Amino acid sequence: MSKFFNFIISIFLTTLFIATTGCNTKQLDSDRPIQAEEKRRKNIDEGRGVSLGGIVGKARGGTNYEFSTSNPMWRASLETLDFLPLTTVDYSGGIIITDWYSDGNKKESIKITLRFLSNEIRSDSLKIIVHKKICNNDLNCSTSLVSSSVIKDELRSTILRKASLFEKAGKNKK
Repeated sequence: MSKFFNFIISIFLTTLFIATTGCNTKQLDSDRPIQAEEKRRKNIDEGRGVSLGGIVGKARGGTNYEFSTSNPMWRASLETLDFLPLTTVDYSGGIIITDWYSDGNKKESIKITLRFLSNEIRSDSLKIIVHKKICNNDLNCSTSLVSSSVIKDELRSTILRKASLFEKAGKNKK
């Protein structure tokens, strides 16, 4: 009986210890808002909120919002591809995809995808993918990646040249 009694006493004391040490004796801040609307307003005033940068661990602070009209790489890409029909233009996603385009030849057409890896005017800031579609008739078409870098290199150099001119003109305005 004494082993059982000791076991009950030890369980009771352990529970009592956990219950009393888990309590927080710190009083609530008097300026801490209680209502949801007050909490939201205080968080907005203090610049708090959830962001992907905050979750991943990036430093908070001076957010740099850049719009497509102020990004020379984006402007140069759109100006270079202005003769092509565009299917997807997503500045926030950093991608431009053209529709299939043929220059008079109905059997062959190309599709260009531009992915922006950075806003810097550098050759590695832009990934260019070119697809080629060859159709024997309307029902029999084959699509493949263009392995030749001639189109990609010409497109990249044109975009970089225009982007550097846009950036230089922007600096001269300031």
